Amino acid sequence: MIVTPRNLDANKKVDLVFWFHGWFNNIDTAAVFFALIKQFETSKLNAVLVLAETAKNAPDSYGGKLEYNNSFKELVGDVIQKLKKEKAIAKNCGAGNILLAGHSGAYRVMANILQNGNMPVQEVILFDALYGQTDKYMNWLQADNTHRFINIYTDGGGTDGESKEMVKQLIKLNIDRDTVEEADVTVQLLQAQRILFIHSLHKHNDIINSPDNFQFFLENTTFLKRRL
Repeated sequence: MIVTPRNLDANKKVDLVFWFHGWFNNIDTAAVFFALIKQFETSKLNAVLVLAETAKNAPDSYGGKLEYNNSFKELVGDVIQKLKKEKAIAKNCGAGNILLAGHSGAYRVMANILQNGNMPVQEVILFDALYGQTDKYMNWLQADNTHRFINIYTDGGGTDGESKEMVKQLIKLNIDRDTVEEADVTVQLLQAQRILFIHSLHKHNDIINSPDNFQFFLENTTFLKRRL
């Protein structure tokens, strides 16, 4: 599913936000249940939202072809060609900045995209999704000190322990990061801190749109521009 703002300004480059759903979900149910399109539109980003299907309505984190070498690069190419066909972007327009966001079981496909996708990804947002594959996220963070990473996690489901373990690894490597409570997150913090761990008291399925954190994080990314 490709969501394109009507007043998108994309002549040379178009920024892309990719969303990956979790278990027992698909792109249609996730878009509605988590109000993803509404939040994206309200953020007024000058970008395109792409909801990529993975394991549909299944208790499975498998990302299919997207886990393998160059597949994400091919997907980006397909999206660009479709946007050109629909005259949503200019004929000579290419892919700009890329942000990956996902919930729960999406951690696996996102991690494999970072490792095998062969496309530059500038920012990653995990919504209660750091169940594993931490080494791939660590490698990506260490590869470029401009890469941005937001991990919001809850208690008791497994992501809290993995998140704390990743923080320990970052401390050991002397990599700057911050850990805060959700209630203490500010615009200034989101924009200034490139690696941010946010502990939430909300439930697993509430942290995306109760409150509208997807919108809040998109509004304050430093890579993506907002529409005039």
